[in-house]
Amino acid sequence: MPAAKFHDRDGLLQFGLLISFVAILVWSAIAPRDRLTWWLEVAPAIAAAVVLLSTCSRFPLTRLAYVCIWLHAAILLVGGHYTYAEVPLFNWLRDTFHLSRNHFDRLGHVAQGFFPAIVSRELLLRTSPLRPGKWLFVLVCCVCLAISAFYELIEWWVAVATGTAAEAFLGTQGDPWDTQWDMLLALCGAVASQVALRHAHDRELRRLELSRISG
Repeated sequence: MPAAKFHDRDGLLQFGLLISFVAILVWSAIAPRDRLTWWLEVAPAIAAAVVLLSTCSRFPLTRLAYVCIWLHAAILLVGGHYTYAEVPLFNWLRDTFHLSRNHFDRLGHVAQGFFPAIVSRELLLRTSPLRPGKWLFVLVCCVCLAISAFYELIEWWVAVATGTAAEAFLGTQGDPWDTQWDMLLALCGAVASQVALRHAHDRELRRLELSRISG
């Protein structure tokens, strides 16, 4: 397949993801439940968008990586709009199935490992001597755990700085072990992502390399 077709399809995907991200961001910013929480939750998604826009021409990622980043950003934007403890669909699930809490927060922390795992795997494979195998698997899990732990530190710093104003950002919902659950779920997400998507990711990396050589 000619390199131009590779680039055309990739460019169309990137454009579609960008436009839909902006649309969700605008929706998310309209009358969120708590404005401070909204800024805290969506800041990583906005920062990621800026980085990707500034690097997409000289260091494009695979289509799978871009989709993973978009999905993770969408979760952050929804959580920022409603707060993680008050997403309506998950309130309905809580009430219908008599659950102990709104589990959108749990989903968000699984995503915190699942989607960054593919991005971390890609960066390690493309910028280091690492190759697919056990060490790559372990190091990707370590990166995702580090991201999760750092996010928990940010939550702590925000709580100390703002007091009760950070309660919606923390999203503990009365669980004293919430921080530990968050990091465990991120680890589970990282493991599940690599098990489920590693072969598809390897194919995408080969396709990207073919596109680069052909171009």
